[in-house]
Amino acid sequence: MFEKVLIANRGEIALRIARACREMGIRTVAVHSTADADAMHVRLSDESVCIGPPAALASYLNKAAILSAATITNVDAIHPGYGFLSENADFAEMVQSHGFTFIGPTAEHIRMMGDKITAKRVALAHGLKVVPGSDGPVASEADAMAIARAIGYPVLLKATAGGGGRGMKVAREDSELGEAFRLARAEAGAAFGNDELYMEKYLIHPRHIEVQILADSHGGVVHLGERDCSLQRKHQKMLEEAPSPALNAETRHDIGRIACEAIAGMGYQSVGTLEFLYENGEFYFMEMNTRLQVEHPVTEMICGVDLVREQIRVATGAPLGFTQSDIRIAGHAIECRINAENPVTFVPSPGKITGYHAPGGLGVRVDSALYSGYTVPPHYDSMIAKLIVFGNNRNECLMRVRRALVEFVIEGVETTIPLHAKLVAEPDFINGDYDIHWLEGFVSGKNGKDQ
Repeated sequence: MFEKVLIANRGEIALRIARACREMGIRTVAVHSTADADAMHVRLSDESVCIGPPAALASYLNKAAILSAATITNVDAIHPGYGFLSENADFAEMVQSHGFTFIGPTAEHIRMMGDKITAKRVALAHGLKVVPGSDGPVASEADAMAIARAIGYPVLLKATAGGGGRGMKVAREDSELGEAFRLARAEAGAAFGNDELYMEKYLIHPRHIEVQILADSHGGVVHLGERDCSLQRKHQKMLEEAPSPALNAETRHDIGRIACEAIAGMGYQSVGTLEFLYENGEFYFMEMNTRLQVEHPVTEMICGVDLVREQIRVATGAPLGFTQSDIRIAGHAIECRINAENPVTFVPSPGKITGYHAPGGLGVRVDSALYSGYTVPPHYDSMIAKLIVFGNNRNECLMRVRRALVEFVIEGVETTIPLHAKLVAEPDFINGDYDIHWLEGFVSGKNGKDQ
């Protein structure tokens, strides 16, 4: 087992990792920017190292500074969390070459699944269906037009190196395609330093279903059920639930089996998530996230498995401590991502927390690094807390979420708590009748299912 781990991240996920390490008897090193000197993950880790000024490029994305911190504190391994450098294959290679263990998959797998075109080809080779689209990069507007006419409108242009909704544009007819192509290419180049695009058929009413997997270096692979992540705004997830209200036990078993077979075929190890669009009874592979997910707690709540702990164990070379038959999915869980944003305009709202009270009670979990007096900096993602609620069934879970949202007090900044309170009271959501376009329509006052 590792004796000391450096956590190359910040906020709630850094605190989540620190907690798992402490329960495993592992000492931790927090890295932080000058803006995060008073952050909770810094306070609760065994050691801390300042790695730069507030800008992420100069701190949390500064590979040399992080590796220097790992060297001077003599750690065994580095946990990247999610975001920042968690899916940077070059960083994973650098970690290994400096004699540390990267708590995650191999650089080869990160690189393979990080390129969306390569990922689709790998998925096809391992028995997964993909959304109809281009076989590779779309080189020009003329090529885009030819492919769009072949697969039929509407179509979606996506950055091959993309993620988080950047470099994605929809075209519903020929007249929209040229501008969509130019905008997507410009956005992809600015966001990822790579303006290469590919094209997919744009599905009208799909759900976003993802399957959580865990694999070791001894050939052991399990899935821990699925999560429904269809409530999204501008391709950013806002609320997740598990299991999905759209799947039955047979469908859940089938997609889990298929996912495990694909992962085993790839020789992948660590935690990972296969993401699918689900429409008319078909699963279409979108991408694979080769890291811990923001929404991993809903899986933990229904399976009773500590995913961070298992991720660390697997990184030491240990085999999984259970098989698929040992996994029991029970009850229902919902996660609300609480952002420091105006709940109507979504304008970020950094500032000092003047009052803080987290909800509690049976089945209620809050993953957050907030405390009264903490100042939410303007330099990073606006998510400041995750409310995760468990119930014996979906109705009980919904009632508990509503109660917990009423109890949740964050003063001094605007938050999306009021929006979540509306969402979980909306009849379409109560009935599980929503898709990935629904939330955009809800926040704009339109019927999301017709967008």
